[in-house]
Amino acid sequence: MNSISRRIADELGVREQQVDATVTLLDEGATVPFIARYRKEVTGSLDDSQLRTLEERLRYLRELEDRRGTILNSIEEQGKLTDELRASIAAADTKNRLEDLYLPFKPKRRTKAQIAREAGLEPLADTLFDDPSQDPEQVAAAYLNPEAKIDDTKAALDGARYILMERFAEDAELLGSLRDFVWQQGQLKVTVVEGKENEGAKFRDYFDHIEPLKKVPSHRALAILRGRNEGVLAYSLVMGDGEDDRRQPHPAEQRIAAHWNIRDNGRAADKWLSDVVRWTWRVKLSTQIETDLMAQVREAAETEAINVFAANLKDLLLLAPAGPRPTLGLDPGLRTGVKVAVIDGTGQVVDHGAIFPHAPRNNWDQSIAQMAAWCQKYKIELVAIGNGTASRETEKLVGDLCKKHPELKLARIVVNESGASIYSASEFASRELPDLDVTIRGAVSIARRLQDPLAELVKIEPKSIGVGQYQHDVSQVQLSRSLDAVVEDCVNGVGVDLNTASVPLLTRVSGLNQSIAQNIVDFRNQNGKFTSRKQLLKVSRLGDRTFEQAAGFLRIAGGDNALDRSSVHPEAYGVVEAIAKRNGKSVDSLLGDSAFLRSLKPEDYVTEQFGVPTIKDIIAELEKPGRDPRPEFRFAHFEEGVETLNDLKPGMVLEGSVTNVTNFGAFVDIGVHQDGLVHISALSHTFIKDPREVVKAGDIVKVKVMEVDIPRKRIALSMRMDDQPGAENKPARGGERSSGKAAGSKARGGQAQAAPQGAMAGALAQALASARKSGR
Repeated sequence: MNSISRRIADELGVREQQVDATVTLLDEGATVPFIARYRKEVTGSLDDSQLRTLEERLRYLRELEDRRGTILNSIEEQGKLTDELRASIAAADTKNRLEDLYLPFKPKRRTKAQIAREAGLEPLADTLFDDPSQDPEQVAAAYLNPEAKIDDTKAALDGARYILMERFAEDAELLGSLRDFVWQQGQLKVTVVEGKENEGAKFRDYFDHIEPLKKVPSHRALAILRGRNEGVLAYSLVMGDGEDDRRQPHPAEQRIAAHWNIRDNGRAADKWLSDVVRWTWRVKLSTQIETDLMAQVREAAETEAINVFAANLKDLLLLAPAGPRPTLGLDPGLRTGVKVAVIDGTGQVVDHGAIFPHAPRNNWDQSIAQMAAWCQKYKIELVAIGNGTASRETEKLVGDLCKKHPELKLARIVVNESGASIYSASEFASRELPDLDVTIRGAVSIARRLQDPLAELVKIEPKSIGVGQYQHDVSQVQLSRSLDAVVEDCVNGVGVDLNTASVPLLTRVSGLNQSIAQNIVDFRNQNGKFTSRKQLLKVSRLGDRTFEQAAGFLRIAGGDNALDRSSVHPEAYGVVEAIAKRNGKSVDSLLGDSAFLRSLKPEDYVTEQFGVPTIKDIIAELEKPGRDPRPEFRFAHFEEGVETLNDLKPGMVLEGSVTNVTNFGAFVDIGVHQDGLVHISALSHTFIKDPREVVKAGDIVKVKVMEVDIPRKRIALSMRMDDQPGAENKPARGGERSSGKAAGSKARGGQAQAAPQGAMAGALAQALASARKSGR
């Protein structure tokens, strides 16, 4: 444990004692949100980001330790574990290094080298290696063995070669050196598979592509790997200018020869040994090194892609809620009609139905009249319109409703409906809305996700929300773990209303699982609203330990104790009571009294259990009890008359909503059923390395249309209002110009082409389109 803690401490730049304390808490079952908020004194105030990194590294290093133990036991059982080898294995700090050391001792099928040893050829290999002045043919003549099918000197020398090749290829130091050399000097060369040019047009930017291996960005790596998996692209690792002349020694061969002190000095066995080196690289090591390095590239690319997805998911989950306002949810459709759900301020369905304003029925006026009746009867304030098929046509319908009935004072908002149909058909939706048709449930979800995005989106598998970058190509285990952590952090960061929360929302609360969450809802249904956090202890299977983990994140508005609506943990209520008593006030009077609370000195209220960090948190929470950390609610106003690609003109300035952020730019919904791309070079006048420095999913932004490519359904946008369509605009990113050429865009329900910036943009667009389409 100490070595693991020491390494993590060094990586995080914190004290080893902080890591030890955190590991103890994690092993005891404490969650990251709980530790981050309520155990600052124990961890030395490690934040949630540090804790998540610590948790991930702890998992990796423990797996490494388990593997180290397995390897040591295996080699010891073989009777081959020397003190030097034990020390090398103990010092191995990566899984690659560990496996390199284990390679010579790893049980394997009988190899040609093992067969050669059994035929007695190892002394031949050793003598030629040790003394190259000997003539290989003459020496080999003494090792003929017809019983082992070594009938001539060629067979004997071949066997000796296999022995040396295996010895060379299993040297851990050499393997590490070669892997690092090729990583630093190698180039990734990509070509198109013959005959796949038309079928793989979306990857055309990689039909003849080469770049330094270590500099391949994650999105390009995943695009290339996908192209290879689809049989369109082929790749190889090459050196120098990419021209692989197999008649010339590979630079790696020179390193192998140098490592084993093999030189061509004109001695009798020098050429034979040089051939052994060449065969070692070309037969044994080149493919292995390429596989290892491409696995390294993939792993890094997957990690980055998962980080992109996690960042976008966090932004989406923490979108500003419209709040408890009566809402009309519209799930647009053409032939099948627009499904309508009427939702009250608490999220309950009070009415529902369908209208048919579009072809073939064209009941436009009747649809407006029906919506007006619903809005008047239920005092509707917001109209949530799904952004799928017929979204803009339906938005226009609502616009006419607003014009004909200005007294309703309606606000219409287009809502990202990704995953709504997945929720609609889910087991939870059938329990939550058993009397509603699947199609109506989608309209309910659209309305609720406007009222409270977080509370509604937690009902959907995070991977189905569709804000990722190649999410289907990455490790699904790692992706799920990362996204689950994001959801957990968001839910606990915002807090949960104990009396209105659904089972999926409660399941994400620190310390709770689905079973206990269901028990909470059942208890609430049977006994009425919770009036105190202490009542949680009466819930089946919710014991003291679970209460400790969960209570601070569960809020009760209007309960018996005013502190129950805050994030102050029940274990710290005594601190608040001490503050009130010392200052002659009641606990209730402290809440919201900013002037008084800011005059307090946290040091005056420190106890043996609670230090300054926690006291500061308590005082801050008392100032704004139960405050929602999410931003103020805003929505994009789409331009009237701009509803399709044909309505767009270069130079138009439009308002839109950022739907997805990738490493190369941001996709923006401007209301034409096709998201435009603001390339990273057009996001800002200043140099930025990451688009998230400027925008995040859900942001409302103004963009200028730079170019529209209708045949390929591409929209190039810029957030720099002085950029001119068709002009060579000043680059904001080193060497990358925003020329106004159409960039790849994300199609709704369609298939996007590759962007000029790379096939990745088009491939990403296609992946997102597929995710969105399946999510409907």
